[in-house]
Amino acid sequence: MEKRIQIDAVEPLAFKALFGLEKYLQQSPLDKIHYELIKIRASQINGCSFCLNMHTKDALALGEDPTRIFLLDAWWETDLFSEEEKVILKATEEVTLVHKNGLSTETYQKATKLFNENYISQIIMAIVTINAWNRIAISTHKPIQK
Repeated sequence: MEKRIQIDAVEPLAFKALFGLEKYLQQSPLDKIHYELIKIRASQINGCSFCLNMHTKDALALGEDPTRIFLLDAWWETDLFSEEEKVILKATEEVTLVHKNGLSTETYQKATKLFNENYISQIIMAIVTINAWNRIAISTHKPIQK
């Protein structure tokens, strides 16, 4: 793969700004497993090998069941995910694929029945943040860390 610039080295202040969102999310009440599921699912959709590698390891370190990670790409075909997780995963897909219609009324309304406004905001910000990281890693051919 072609070697490209690494924005964290060339423009560290830009990276630091995006880490501000990451820090906010890490300190928010957003459940850590919910956050990792968002990161992994968006990274699957976007095809980001760097982020998939990182976040599957992070999820496993948090105690996530490997079977759930293996089947995340077909979450709707299993009973391994809670109702809350299914809404989060659907929202992740719809926001990640915003060009197809964005967050649907149906998914949003389901979310309002399960989560308060703050938690929905954190979910959306988590989806936006991982999509930004995916785009950076893919555009710059960020090397996978073993």
